Amino acid sequence: MNYATLFETIKGYVENDFPNTTWTDVAGSGTVTFTSTEQINTFIKQAEQRIYNSIQFPAIRKNMVGQVTLDNRYLSLPADYLYTYSLAVIENYNTPSEVYTYLLNKDVNFIRESFPYPSVTGKPTHYANFDANTLLLGPTPDANYYMELHFGYYPESIVTANTTWLGDNFDSLLLYGSLLEAYTFMKGEQDVIVVYQKRYDEAFILAKQLGDAKLRQDAYRDGQVRYPVK
Repeated sequence: MNYATLFETIKGYVENDFPNTTWTDVAGSGTVTFTSTEQINTFIKQAEQRIYNSIQFPAIRKNMVGQVTLDNRYLSLPADYLYTYSLAVIENYNTPSEVYTYLLNKDVNFIRESFPYPSVTGKPTHYANFDANTLLLGPTPDANYYMELHFGYYPESIVTANTTWLGDNFDSLLLYGSLLEAYTFMKGEQDVIVVYQKRYDEAFILAKQLGDAKLRQDAYRDGQVRYPVK
């Protein structure tokens, strides 16, 4: 399902074109108009955010290689970073003998206590989220190191991308998530919301089985995904 189809399907299901809404700005700078398109786009983006924070699809992962420099214990994060899957030091980068050493995730207080002297350097073995834009490494790097960051992020919304992995593979989940947002905005009938929630939950279970089970486990070691028979 692409954006145009999703857009029209939302309007068709709830039988509402979501006419433009206009109000006076509290600061007195004039009127503000919330257009029909902006309303529906908001419903879609809210549904995407809920889904992406509930299921760890491979489609919401990224890899990037960067460098930390000698005597700098702070590693800047990419603008679209949400959380870390793994961080590794790569020695002999881009050669046949390259070696990955994965760092352990700890709190800032652990790094400060375990590596209290920034002037004492070595190959980083631990990291912590220092703030929204930076990781703190311990110990302070004793050389320039290439590092691979494997992290979660929000993919581009179907609103601007037109097609996305979620829209192509789990359009039912995206549709019913958007309908829940739209019908809540409309203050719709409770029995209809219950139906939308039930359909969303059914689609969510299927997507959860895919994203957090089938695509994340090793069948050789873990076996096939199984569910109890009642």
